[in-house]
Amino acid sequence: MNSLVARQRFDDMFPDLFRRFMRPLSTEFEVPGEIRVDLTENDKEYLVRAEVPGVKKEDIQVSIDGNRVSISAEVKSEKEEKSGNGNRSLCKEIYYGSASRMFTLGHEVDEKGSVAKYENGVLKLTLPKRKEAVSKTLQIQ
Repeated sequence: MNSLVARQRFDDMFPDLFRRFMRPLSTEFEVPGEIRVDLTENDKEYLVRAEVPGVKKEDIQVSIDGNRVSISAEVKSEKEEKSGNGNRSLCKEIYYGSASRMFTLGHEVDEKGSVAKYENGVLKLTLPKRKEAVSKTLQIQ
């Protein structure tokens, strides 16, 4: 009796573990490889919460094209620790990197009414749905 069993690659079983394996232990300035997003909607708008830690708001870009939204961030951070009275560096951590995320929504977004706020590493977007044109049935004469 032959039985086929689908085997999963070991690194696919723990994607976060292997994705972060070679990163430094200190993550103070680290931007994740992907921007994590919570997305909710109601009748009038979409609400987006995106984690973008360690980034200045000037280095975040949000673009809207119809129903496509993209978020990108760039980090340029330096941290230097010194010990004693001398100028000898014992530890110097520099991180430069970028992350981006794009998603497609069910309705087009009204760009003029959209609002973006960034506070404590969390980007909050309020994206109102564009009012769809009302369809009209024509009388054939």
